[in-house]
Formats: sequence, structure tokens, C-alpha cells
Amino acid sequence: MSNQSAGSPGRTSGARTPRTPRSPEARQRQRDILHIAMDTFAARGYNNASLAEIADRAGLTQAGVLHYFRSKALLLTSVLELRDQTDIEQLGPDRPQGLEFLRHLVHTALRNAEREGIVRLYAVLSAESVTDDHPAQEYFRDRYDGLRSFVSDALREACGLPAEDAKKAENAANAVIAVMDGLQVQWLLAPASVDMAASTDLVVTSLLAALAPGRFGPGAVTPAPAPPPAG
Repeated sequence: MSNQSAGSPGRTSGARTPRTPRSPEARQRQRDILHIAMDTFAARGYNNASLAEIADRAGLTQAGVLHYFRSKALLLTSVLELRDQTDIEQLGPDRPQGLEFLRHLVHTALRNAEREGIVRLYAVLSAESVTDDHPAQEYFRDRYDGLRSFVSDALREACGLPAEDAKKAENAANAVIAVMDGLQVQWLLAPASVDMAASTDLVVTSLLAALAPGRFGPGAVTPAPAPPPAG
């Protein structure tokens, strides 16, 4: 699910941190490498993408790329963090709560239809991360944990569920995340056949009605999530 609802794992110092270029030209070169790597990982996955190809597209040697990022694994995590920064800027300074957060998920699905490269990167790397020793495995595990918590909290807040129904909300959150991730794969394969925002809205609305029929069921007056108008 390409969405900055869950924070990325914290970065540490040393070999797991990219170098900090001093000159504007070097900083721009580092950004260029990141965007080239993002396109390459999205197209080929981490295991099949080579530093040689990324370096060639950036007009550098492999040693030149490693000067900025130290390792291919660090380049990958830096790409994922760049992707997250894009979503943080879209989300704004304050994370919405309850029903507003669920509306944000529908809006995210609508916005993802306009950024194929980021959606492909997430779909490819999240699937690939389940393999042994994949460098993005911890990133995606932490991301799903955080996202599951945020979505379940939003469902409980929107539906007014008591604490003893926390597991029910968590199960519903897993369903929302699974639907959004699955829709992304379907959309990448057949974009004209899949409306990610409308399908997400339908699933979230149905879950709200199931969890709180008095608030969101037939005859209820509380508005359920709906995608914003295009444009």
C-alpha cells in the first residue's frame, strides 16, 4: 500500500547512513542517483537491478555511486525513504484521525493512479521483501505494523468501538490494507479496468457498516468515505 500512513524505520549512523554531500552539485548528483535507482528498482526489483546499470544511467562508475551510498542495500533503503518523503509532504503536518483518516486512504488510492512509478516500486519491492535476507524486509514489516495500527485506530474511532473490539478492528484494518495492495497490482496490469479509489471507498464503507451499523448502516446519516473530485 503506497501511502505514508506509517512511518519508515529510523535511520542509524555509520554504514547505514548515506554520505552528506557538501556542494550543491554533489547534492544534486545524489538526488539524481536516487531517482534513477527508484526507476531501476521499480522496473527490475532489487535482486535483478545492478549497480552497474544505475551507475551507467547516472554517468558514473560503480565506485562513484558507492561514494554516495556505500552499498546497494543502503541505496535501496534511501530510495524507500525518498518515496516516504513524497507521501509525508502530501499528508501535511498533522495525521488525520478517525473518519478523516479513512477518507485520506481513499484519497491516496485516487492519487496513486497518477504516480505509476511509485506504485510499481512499492508493489515490486514489498512482494520481493518476503524472500530470505532481503534488505527491505525490516522496512516493510515495520511499515505494515504501523499502518495496521493507524487503520485499526481510525476504524475504532470512527465506529466508536470499545477496547474489547480491538481485534475486530485490527482484522478489518488487515482487510483494508490487503485490498489496497491487491488493487495496486491489478491496476498496474490493467489500469483501464481498475478504479482503485472507487473500490477502496466501497470496501471501507462496507466495513464501517459492518462494524457500526447504527452509524454507517442503511438509514444512517454519518457520511462514509468518498473520493474527492478529480483535479
